[in-house]
Amino acid sequence: MKHVVFFAVIVVSVAICQPSASGDPYDPPAGYYDSATGTGLTLKSQLTTIMTSGHIQRSYGDFRFSAALTDADPNAAGNILLVYNLASVSATWDSGVTWNREHVWPQSRQPGSASNSSTGNLGDPHALRPANPSINSARGNKPFGSFGTTGAFGSLGTFYFPGDADKGDIARNLFYSATRWSSLGLTLVNGVPSGNQMGDLDSAIRWNYTDPPGEFERRRNQTIYSAILNPTYRTNNRNAYIDHPEFVWSVFGSFDNDSTLYVGGIPAADGSSAMLFDFGRVIVGGTAPADQLVNLDKDGTAPTYYEVALSGDATSTDAGRYNAFDFNPQSTSLNVGLAASTAVAGVQAGTVTINNLDVSSGGAGQGSADADDIITLQLAVLSPAQGSFSNSSLLSSTTASFAFVPGTGSQMIDVDVHNFGFNADQSLLDLDGISGDVLPFGYVSGLQTDIGATPATLTFSFDTDGTPSGVYSTPIDIDVSDEDVSGEALGLMSITLDVTLVGTNGDWNSDGNIDSQDYLNFFECLVGPGTPASSVCVATFDADVDGDVDLDDFESFQAAFTGP
Repeated sequence: MKHVVFFAVIVVSVAICQPSASGDPYDPPAGYYDSATGTGLTLKSQLTTIMTSGHIQRSYGDFRFSAALTDADPNAAGNILLVYNLASVSATWDSGVTWNREHVWPQSRQPGSASNSSTGNLGDPHALRPANPSINSARGNKPFGSFGTTGAFGSLGTFYFPGDADKGDIARNLFYSATRWSSLGLTLVNGVPSGNQMGDLDSAIRWNYTDPPGEFERRRNQTIYSAILNPTYRTNNRNAYIDHPEFVWSVFGSFDNDSTLYVGGIPAADGSSAMLFDFGRVIVGGTAPADQLVNLDKDGTAPTYYEVALSGDATSTDAGRYNAFDFNPQSTSLNVGLAASTAVAGVQAGTVTINNLDVSSGGAGQGSADADDIITLQLAVLSPAQGSFSNSSLLSSTTASFAFVPGTGSQMIDVDVHNFGFNADQSLLDLDGISGDVLPFGYVSGLQTDIGATPATLTFSFDTDGTPSGVYSTPIDIDVSDEDVSGEALGLMSITLDVTLVGTNGDWNSDGNIDSQDYLNFFECLVGPGTPASSVCVATFDADVDGDVDLDDFESFQAAFTGP
């Protein structure tokens, strides 16, 4: 029975044949796939030519020794990793006791029979894997299948499931044989195969997307190819479906790809989308923010591969070309971050570009026509705030002097606090608290957070009612800090408030009235500007506290006059 399969994948923009600029050591050489420009059967024919050109065929017998290189266990020198069970065993060939040679495409389902001298697909290391003898025997010549199965390897009736760790690898081995060795009649079909066929195609397509090429598989592909890594048994050809797993849908799927990838909301008609991810603010020397997750969505039924490319200070554990979506609409979370230094103030920024790699398109904004999706990342690194009582110079400690007339009620004293030299790369200033109030002073209002270019005004009060004439002074401490982000520091500002309380509202004779007698006394004290008056006159009539009694003080006296 034919199974209809739909894959959901994240795609953004197309890059058909060129390897990523990421410098992956297992990338093909530059230009290797330059001639792979088509889609569908045309692309398959082009890949057959690429994988055949310069191919040095190796024998089935060679694999007894080349497996020590191609399937080497990177964590155990002298060992190899077996297919299906992933066992690490000695690489030394002992005539098949410890491990034997598994034909991924069973020899009974291809022309000829295997001997140590056999070449073609029977001896091609791209189509062979070392295996545990008993597991190899249990698998027999069963086709691979069971579309939705997950878990460990094993037989499932007519089919054999290679296990989650190897299902994508096995699928790409089959795609290779059906392309490079199509001249032998090797064909992938849905359901149960016959003759030189293998299957199940739907299962293999899905596994290609649910198990992307990992480091072991990519290193194996490079080692089979490379004269440097494998001078004796190299084949000088590569498995195109490992280098470019996005080719699978166009060659073996339904050709048209309707996937659209997007971030931050509904994409534009061409499939493009953009979003800004703000990591916030941190003070110089503070801790850089941790990586975050950003939703990446995919519309469409087809699967796809996508590349996550980075620029600037952007980082991502998802970087690279081997990211995939399975069938149907779905979403995933991308890990994004900034390799930010908090040593210097300024904006740290970078971009994450998501590129839909499929080479076919179902229409505008889909598959190969799906434009890039851009995530812009930014972090503001701030110099510390600077609390100051002046905006022309940095002044964190000062004295402010005021003068009031007795009996005039509660007088307000305003003190401005600036974030000195504030600019876009500087922390906002927080006024967190005050201490040191001493009667007759009192705190009224003004504590606030996030002070930038506009100063905060602290308001204090001074009670002139019932307070004798004299000089009053109190120190006020102001607790300040940077804005509430990583790296914030605390500070202390201090101001001394001096108030001179002078005059008794002109009641010269202290009879409780400001009348004609006091009026005559005022003119006896009137000496003109700049001329000191007696201490008694100054204490009684110097309303503006400038050390003399003149016409400037008369207005205050006149305002207090109560009549004869």
